[in-house]
Amino acid sequence: MSNPTKILGDERRNFILRRLQASQAPITGSELAAIANVSRQVIVGDITLLKARNEPIIATSQGYLYMHASRPTGAERTIACSHDPNRTEEELLLLVDHGVTVKDVKIEHPVYGDLTASIMVSNRYEVKQFIEKIRSTNASYLSELTGGIHLHTISAPTEKMLDEAELTLRKANFLIDLE
Repeated sequence: MSNPTKILGDERRNFILRRLQASQAPITGSELAAIANVSRQVIVGDITLLKARNEPIIATSQGYLYMHASRPTGAERTIACSHDPNRTEEELLLLVDHGVTVKDVKIEHPVYGDLTASIMVSNRYEVKQFIEKIRSTNASYLSELTGGIHLHTISAPTEKMLDEAELTLRKANFLIDLE
């Protein structure tokens, strides 16, 4: 559903902000562009300006998401993993099958230092979308820059769910043994 006239400047950025704040699901740049009757690149610039105003917007593989301030619920931890790129889908599926959300991936780059990318997958469908986007764009996984070594921030409703997911990853030789 496209607007016949363009929404301009600050009015468009305020519109984008309200739209993201009202949505519980990510919204793609293409969707926002169609509604505002501008190019996707204009939306990318608008998101950058909103982030510069300290709006908590993150870009996920499914689109833009406004991170609402909320009370912490459930459990969260960081895990250290290592594997070949061809095992990424297997790793993510093992996690989401335990009710875990994979929030991000982090690596330590020799030049740039710590690099973090949002993943935000919590079910098989989102994992499939993420993997398909990597394949269709011929993008590399961040972990390819570090020989497969990377961190994930994971969350779940309970610590027990995280413990069970970690145990499964350990049995499948995904976790780096820190002992």
